[in-house]
Amino acid sequence: MLRHASTTLLRQSKNATNKSSLRALTTTLDRTKTPEDYSRVLQTFADIRACAVLRTPTSEACPLAMQACIDGGFKIVEFTLTTPDCLDHLSAFREKYDGDVMVGCGTIMNTDDAERAVDAGAEFIITPVMLPDVIRWCAERNIVSVPGCQTPTELVSAYRNGAPLQKLFPGVAGGPMWVKAV
Repeated sequence: MLRHASTTLLRQSKNATNKSSLRALTTTLDRTKTPEDYSRVLQTFADIRACAVLRTPTSEACPLAMQACIDGGFKIVEFTLTTPDCLDHLSAFREKYDGDVMVGCGTIMNTDDAERAVDAGAEFIITPVMLPDVIRWCAERNIVSVPGCQTPTELVSAYRNGAPLQKLFPGVAGGPMWVKAV
């Protein structure tokens, strides 16, 4: 039913020229990305391997700090939900840099957070812990999720639930020797 509604709305909006409006229409209705989008996000992570993570105490500081990250050369950026007005800023940067900078959202704690982030334009989802429901929700929609994991069991569980990438979080807890051992 959602796909039918999505197709109908897209037909009605054929005259729309704003790329973000079309993205918002399709994302809001079914939130499913294409396999090509999924592969592109994974390949970008593989190629670049560095992501600016933004957490600011005020909404006003957010766009200035993120712009500094991008001006400094970051091509993958993560807005965190702990930042006031995070999704508004994410949406604005996604529209401004679409295709040049990959924009994602972090501190996702449930599927409602993930839905809102994807609706705002997030190309990937980051969770601070291993949340199987969020991982599966993303996997079902071809959305790359990167859960925070601390143990080998969490790393394997995240992978088995559909997370193609995992982040060691918090990274300082085990350090390089832990990574080498695992």
